Amino acid sequence: MADKILMKGNEAIGEAAIKSGCRYFFGYPITPQNELPAYMARRLPNEDGVFCQAESEIGAINMVYGASASGARVMTSSSSPGISLKQEGISYMAGSELPGVIVNITRGGPGLGGIQPAQSDYFQAVKGGGHGDYRTLVLAPQSVQEAVDLTMEAFDLADKYRNPVLILGDGMIGQMMEPVEFKRDISPEDLPDKEWATVGNKGRKPNIINSLSLQAEKLEELNVRMQKKYQQMKEEEVRFETIKTEDAEYVIVAFGSMARIAMGAVEKAREEGIKVGLIRPISLFPFPDEVIGMVAEQARFMLTLEMNCGQMVEDVRLAVNGRCPVYFYGRSGGVVPTTGEIYEQLMEQVRGEKE
Repeated sequence: MADKILMKGNEAIGEAAIKSGCRYFFGYPITPQNELPAYMARRLPNEDGVFCQAESEIGAINMVYGASASGARVMTSSSSPGISLKQEGISYMAGSELPGVIVNITRGGPGLGGIQPAQSDYFQAVKGGGHGDYRTLVLAPQSVQEAVDLTMEAFDLADKYRNPVLILGDGMIGQMMEPVEFKRDISPEDLPDKEWATVGNKGRKPNIINSLSLQAEKLEELNVRMQKKYQQMKEEEVRFETIKTEDAEYVIVAFGSMARIAMGAVEKAREEGIKVGLIRPISLFPFPDEVIGMVAEQARFMLTLEMNCGQMVEDVRLAVNGRCPVYFYGRSGGVVPTTGEIYEQLMEQVRGEKE
């Protein structure tokens, strides 16, 4: 087993990218993700890589587009308003079938908001965010170690599907320090060639990468192919964790940092003989509809917890499909609920269900 290193979340994500063969990073500063580009600015020159602070988030995502088109593993990061500015470029990448990893260390909103952690970008991440019929794979870590592991996995998934992959973290994950280990160290030379990349003709027909199609029928063909790809993601890439759901009468659904906080409420309820379980979606797209629906068959109710005003709860209700009641509790604007607060909300619903 590799030695563990104490690292801040933002910096650990950067090191995970480098150890995944990423040698290109384009970004723009915004709190609370600034340590990530700062780390890449220090590290990439020592790895024969390139760091560029772009003139804007819009410039950064278009640089990612160009580097990806040349076959490189490439990454960008930002926080909520900055990710909004990148949405056009993300749609262009999806439409051009280009891989890339995008990290959102979410802050409270809307607007400029504040720098405290939030989960208010769920809709933006999971429902597309930009224009057109496209999706991104979305992975939501609950710890620094999982942020490392999912970042490494994100590069592989991006290449597998030729599609952008989004890591949806938050200011808590980005700023906390935890011991981590890096389970691999890949150089760009270890990666397979990308036959579709624009690296020069070399005796073959030129590769053309473009998201513009002026013929409706041709554009529809692209959309049909992309939808088949998204369906494959739904069949092969669903990731989740279930905790104490085997006999659970009451089930919490939460992702990322909120799931980590909720675990304390689950443990306290279990100590008092109340059968509570937790479902933690790790992939937000594709969403773990099937497991949520199965557990809902035995549950008296589900309680969705989020650091927003109610976003993932819509997908939970679709997955439950009337099998049991679905309640919601959230805090917004960067307010982080406590374990005790979550426990009280859970018990309020339990008491209400028994009355």
